[in-house]
Amino acid sequence: MIPYGKHLVDEDDIDAVVDVLRNQFLTQGKVVPQFEQALCDYTGAKYCVAVNSATSGLHVACLAAGVSTGDLVWTVPNSFVASANCALYCGASIDFVDINPTTRNIDVSALENKLQHAASQNRLPKVLIVVHFSGLSCDMQSIRSLTQKYSIVLIEDAAHGLGGSYQQSKIGSCVYADMTVLSFHPVKSITSAEGGAVLTNQSGLHEKLKLFAKHGVTKDPEQYQGESHGPWYYQQLELGYNYRLSDMQAALGLSQLKKLDSFMQRRAEIAKVYDEALVNLPLKLPVVESQSQSAWHLYMVELTLHDRQNIYQQLHAKGVGVNVHYIPIHLQPYYQQLGFKQGDFPVSEHFYQHALTLPLFPSLTDEEQTKVIDTLREILV
Repeated sequence: MIPYGKHLVDEDDIDAVVDVLRNQFLTQGKVVPQFEQALCDYTGAKYCVAVNSATSGLHVACLAAGVSTGDLVWTVPNSFVASANCALYCGASIDFVDINPTTRNIDVSALENKLQHAASQNRLPKVLIVVHFSGLSCDMQSIRSLTQKYSIVLIEDAAHGLGGSYQQSKIGSCVYADMTVLSFHPVKSITSAEGGAVLTNQSGLHEKLKLFAKHGVTKDPEQYQGESHGPWYYQQLELGYNYRLSDMQAALGLSQLKKLDSFMQRRAEIAKVYDEALVNLPLKLPVVESQSQSAWHLYMVELTLHDRQNIYQQLHAKGVGVNVHYIPIHLQPYYQQLGFKQGDFPVSEHFYQHALTLPLFPSLTDEEQTKVIDTLREILV
């Protein structure tokens, strides 16, 4: 079975982890700060806090933004549930903005209309979380111009996006966003087994992110309330969480980051082959945007003539492990209990009903990709 996604770990990665196991602190040593600095160097962001998952990153980003009971957070339905759950963790309410059918990212026109209506109702969101779906950046400049009018905190869910770019800046640079959240899950751009990070250019947010990710505890005397008791002293200033990344995971991530550009090159090559080979099939292919370079986390097609379940089953039977991303969040039973219903966000629902994720990962061989393409042609033509 050819999977839709797969990590690529080599001997350098293994050696980096083994070095930590043999010679370093396993949890809070020197490697996590090195990884954080390397992510800043790569993306251009000023500050980074590594965490144990992108979900944790989204949670602490919302906390750093001051999200709490009574607040409202907006995101898109076309994402994994974590993009919305993070608001609920903070006691806030959640709402959605539908996607653009071409980019599959947030619909900027729909966002503008919804913001105008929300302003008239005095019910604006405190935070907007945009999702760079499949690795293609949202139109961040346009989105920022809208959110700035209403003093809305803008968070990028870039779980798919590391390695991609927008307007010549790397995704994660936070040129237009207050914070950007990354994922290092095994099928993402790089992996630390599990892990994530939050990037920002604002020192105040950076301090809050560190606190919320590390129990709310600080050992910085400048932040103490009152006098220190000695060099062992620490204070808890917030109700934080144990969301720290371990040195062992950071060592894997740091080693992987050195290969990110080569991973991106291979992903782009695979996407280009798909673009050229599938153009005449009854499929809607991903869009290529002039101002963005996708990280190509996913290669998503939409079936235009065939039944998706039937095609999915035939492909799996022939050894092609396609997948579907994502079941719209508002259709999940938990969110239906919150009052959302089918038909609320029709573009996301239509995309879900027709979408297939084709195999794309750096170690996908030419022969494997040829099998995917030939099998699709055999079934669809």
